[in-house]
Order: sequence, then C-alpha cells, then structure tokens
Amino acid sequence: MLLPLKDRSIAYDLVGPENGPVVCMTHSLASDGGMWAEQVPPLLAAGFRVLSLDMRGHGGSGPVPGDYTMSDLAADVAVVLDGLSIARVHFMGLSIGGMLGQAFALEHGNRLLSAMWCDTLPYTPAGSDDVWRQRVDTVRGANSLAPLADQTIERWLTDAFKARNAGRYKQIRDTIIGTTPAGYLGCVAAIRDFDFTARLPSLKLPVLVVCGSDDAGTPPDGNRKIASLVPGGRYEEIANARHFPNVEHPDTFNRIMMGWLNAQR
Repeated sequence: MLLPLKDRSIAYDLVGPENGPVVCMTHSLASDGGMWAEQVPPLLAAGFRVLSLDMRGHGGSGPVPGDYTMSDLAADVAVVLDGLSIARVHFMGLSIGGMLGQAFALEHGNRLLSAMWCDTLPYTPAGSDDVWRQRVDTVRGANSLAPLADQTIERWLTDAFKARNAGRYKQIRDTIIGTTPAGYLGCVAAIRDFDFTARLPSLKLPVLVVCGSDDAGTPPDGNRKIASLVPGGRYEEIANARHFPNVEHPDTFNRIMMGWLNAQR
C-alpha cells in the first residue's frame, strides 16, 4: 500500500485485526519491509496488527534528493502513523531501522508502548568514514547498488544460511540491488552523523536490544551499550548469527520477540 505525500509516496504493509495492538517495523539499509517476513506469522497468530514501512528510496517508497537525518527518517514513521490514525505502537527496528527507532523514541516517545532495537548502534562508530566513503563512491560510480550486493549480504547472513535457504538468500540480495541510489546515499548520510548516547538515559519506556553474536557491522558491544544507557534496558544475544538474526535463526528470534511483546501488552 502507498501513503501519498506532496512530493512522494511511502510504501507500507498493514495486516492483522483492526483492534489488535500494532507492531511497527523498520528495516535495514538497502533492504525493505520484506526482511521481517519470518516474524509476521507469529505476530498475527498472537493477535497483533503488523505495520511494516519502507524507508524513503527503499522498497516501494519514493526517494528524496539529498542527505537524510535520523530525525527525517523518524518523522516519516510519524507521518505514516498519522495517516493511518494509529496512536501508539510497539516498535521494532533493525540496523538503521533501530537507529531511526532511537530517534523516534527521543522525538515521538508518546507514540510508543515499547521498543525492540536489533543489530544497531547508539552513535556513528569511530573510524567508519573511510568505509562509507568507499561504498558511496562505488554506488555513485555505478548509479546502482549491484556492485555492493555480494559484500553486503555476506555481512548480513552466514554461508550456512545460504546453503540451506538459497531462495531466501537470493531474494534478500535482489532487494539490495533494487534499492535506489538516492535512498541509499541519503540514508548513509544519516548513519555517518548521529549520536544518541547523551539522550538515551532520558527515555522512559520498555526497551529490549537484540544482536547476533557474529555481527561485525553493528557488533554486540554497541548493542549492549544501548541497553546499558536506557533505564531498565535489556539485552539478548543470538548465537551464530550475523546482521540478520531474525532471518538466520527465526525460531530463536521469534521466541525472544514474542516473549517481549506479550510481556508488554
């Protein structure tokens, strides 16, 4: 479905009972709402209503020219909630989806019942600028994310997952390639310039942080840091998983997710 705005549209999917508590999901860089496919069935079975959004320039959402900020991306979530007349949600975001989720909690905290942030960071990591510059130059030079597809998905999922689920692996790789250069570059600008560490202790909502044990891009230490900064924050780690533990080990992830959400409803 599309929410039409003045200069673009935001793509979203909303399924489940109209009177069910809403779980709002935001995805990683160069992905889309489909990365949560393994989580939707248990959420629906438990009576939740599931809202997944595509960030600007990702999936079915139109890009916006120029650099983005985490506040911009969080504001897009608020626009969708307003457009759908949804007052409050349980939030779940992974990678940049968790970063913008932190911005949403800090700037729109009255809209949240709880937050689950996965494989993410509370700030731009030191020394990452050269890595991002190389990726930005590659995408600009090719006007495509195709040259980044293999290295990106190899950071997200293990070879063992590829061997046992080649179709899902290809589906996710194809989504990387399908991301618009403008959307990717705009979101990279947001990742290269944010720091929530001083503000996270002000949050007053239930927060769970989850991370794959072998995530090199947003490693466990950074995720533990978030949980330690938020009053009452909890941390869970999933063994033998990289950046997409929800896809790599859905049974383990879903058990954690459902235990968390059922405790908050």
